[in-house]
Amino acid sequence: MIQKQLETENRLQARRVNYKKSWRKYVFLLSFLGFILIFSMILANSIGPVPIPFQQTIAIMLDALHIEQGLDYIERDAIVVMDIRLPRVIVGALVGGALGTAGAIMQGLFRNPLVEPGYIGVSSGAALAAVMVLFFGLVKYSLWILPGAAFLGALISMGIVLAVWEMSRKTSVSTLLLVGLGLNLFVSAVISVFVASAPSEQELRSIVFWLQGGLEGPTWQHVQLISPFILAAIVGVCFFARELNMMLLGDDQAKSSGVNVRRTRYILLGLSALMTGTGVAVSGTIGFVGLVVPHVIRLLFGADHRFLLPASALGGAAFLVLADTVSRMAFERVHLQVGVVCALIGAPIFLMLVLRSKRGSV
Repeated sequence: MIQKQLETENRLQARRVNYKKSWRKYVFLLSFLGFILIFSMILANSIGPVPIPFQQTIAIMLDALHIEQGLDYIERDAIVVMDIRLPRVIVGALVGGALGTAGAIMQGLFRNPLVEPGYIGVSSGAALAAVMVLFFGLVKYSLWILPGAAFLGALISMGIVLAVWEMSRKTSVSTLLLVGLGLNLFVSAVISVFVASAPSEQELRSIVFWLQGGLEGPTWQHVQLISPFILAAIVGVCFFARELNMMLLGDDQAKSSGVNVRRTRYILLGLSALMTGTGVAVSGTIGFVGLVVPHVIRLLFGADHRFLLPASALGGAAFLVLADTVSRMAFERVHLQVGVVCALIGAPIFLMLVLRSKRGSV
């Protein structure tokens, strides 16, 4: 009896030690990703047609936070950083964080590492609404019509997908994925009709540029518009990390562990749609961030959503900021959209992941 009690206490003590070690590792890795994000944001603010030294960029940003420092800088550099580059960088970080977190949610819900937020029709719905606004020239009435319409289109498309899923009376997530893919195909066809019948070259170029995804022209108003929704949604999904971990084992196992699978799934899908729709509304359709970033983090550090969700947010933010920096500087003579750069980087990685999963299943 005493021997069994000692063995039980030893096992509990070993679990406590392993738990502390894992959390120390997670804190270190999150701190490292946070450092990469901060470094990439400072780098993006320093690089451009008007180069600004690293130290002066840091001084300008610290001065904006009312933190005293002894470095001097000229007023022109402060205007370039604070009024032109920093809003674009912050919007890129917010959109990247939203797409990375939404991708981690989708891959956890569908138990498929090759799924991204656009598969359930959110991005395509936002794209269709934005294309319609550009096609009919409604942007001239207000700058907020385009992001507002895109956000509304994302919510409507998500509602349609969930409604059709409910009417199908099939609760499997694979059915939800098929409904989303079907809506994507239909919306893509409708967008092609608008593109083919664009009234002028100007509308056509606006539509194509928006569909490629970009971070041109964001202001502090855009930052104020999207930051509350995206940050609140990211914090909200982190409270469901335990439920997502349970749902990876299957719906039956999750229910036996006390998880309300239906309610949790709808909440996570809603928060994912909110993040994706808000991000797409100001940046256009940007792919592969929500696919590649959470999958790579999962391969390197495991599938515990307590770490995976915040790590995907930080990793997605850093990835998109760096991709936007590449799009601005790598091809100076060509106006290359950040969505194109993400596709150039993400597509080869996606093919590698597919080949890796094929070999693993053989």
